[in-house]
Amino acid sequence: MSEELSYCELSAEHRAAAVRHVRDIVQVAIGHTADEPALIIYDTECPLALVLADAYRAALPQAQVIEISTVDNDTVMAAFAAQPAGALVVLIQSTHFRLDAYRLRVQLFAQGLKVIEHVHLSRMVGIEAPRYIEALAYDADYYRGTGAALQARIGAAPHARLVSGSGNTLTYATRLEPAKLNVGDYRAMKNIGGQFPIGEVFTEAIDLEAVSGRADVFVFGDTTFHCNFPPQAITIVVEAGRITAVEHSTPEFDAVLAKIREVEGEVWLRELGLGLNRAFSREHTVSDIGTYERLCGVHLSLGTKHGSYNKPQFKRKDTRFHIDVFVDVAGGVWLGDDNLYVNGRWVC
Repeated sequence: MSEELSYCELSAEHRAAAVRHVRDIVQVAIGHTADEPALIIYDTECPLALVLADAYRAALPQAQVIEISTVDNDTVMAAFAAQPAGALVVLIQSTHFRLDAYRLRVQLFAQGLKVIEHVHLSRMVGIEAPRYIEALAYDADYYRGTGAALQARIGAAPHARLVSGSGNTLTYATRLEPAKLNVGDYRAMKNIGGQFPIGEVFTEAIDLEAVSGRADVFVFGDTTFHCNFPPQAITIVVEAGRITAVEHSTPEFDAVLAKIREVEGEVWLRELGLGLNRAFSREHTVSDIGTYERLCGVHLSLGTKHGSYNKPQFKRKDTRFHIDVFVDVAGGVWLGDDNLYVNGRWVC
């Protein structure tokens, strides 16, 4: 991992790319013009936050700008409250702002505001910072076209299979839930915006117990919400939708499983996430699990928590864990009889 940990300054080229990508996010994905009301809240705790703040200033020259360490929480909350419906709020956070509002984005949406969030930027250091900037590129035709195509194929598939390069296969002997999109297309949505970078189509098995087989995990979210890269792939063995055995595990992965079992008793598989962001791959990684979740590939969630879908065996108030793991699908992602993932790219 020496490459990922090496020092890399954000050059003028990287800064120019950030300006281009942010302008496309604002104008194309969010549909906000430079002369409409906007508020930018940022911190100065890492270089990436500063680069993004400069990029949003360039895209939104009329925006009110607040560096969060210069004011108290009441001032920030008052600035939110003063925004008219339809205004855009940009939150640029090296960690995650600790404000008085519970679930701040939900509150801002309730106010009728558009929201762009960047979180945990301090985790993207060295060469990871340019990768994060690259992941902000917004190709509307690709994201919206491929996203909609995958959504349709998921809806039509009678079953699914994830095939690792080793030949290990995880079988979904069931239909999948109607897929949801995170592709920067808010034209038919009440709430406009979300956390960036984007690029995901997600679903899960209608019958969770109809999932069985084996899958090879090459990255997982550890107990600190960072990406953990085991020295060799960890094979999970799944029976009736639950992990029943693990091969080639590590102490860190064992700790994740133990933490889930301690609270929930068993380790269920829930989310089936198809990432679209071509800036991330097995070779081009970042440390923040919520950012790397967008990689062009497949991730699953461990634990019973998945707020997008209700299942009769779980009471939402009792679900606690949603830990992302990234599986090798070099052998394909099969929806019905068709493989839609070839050579690291979606083909649909």
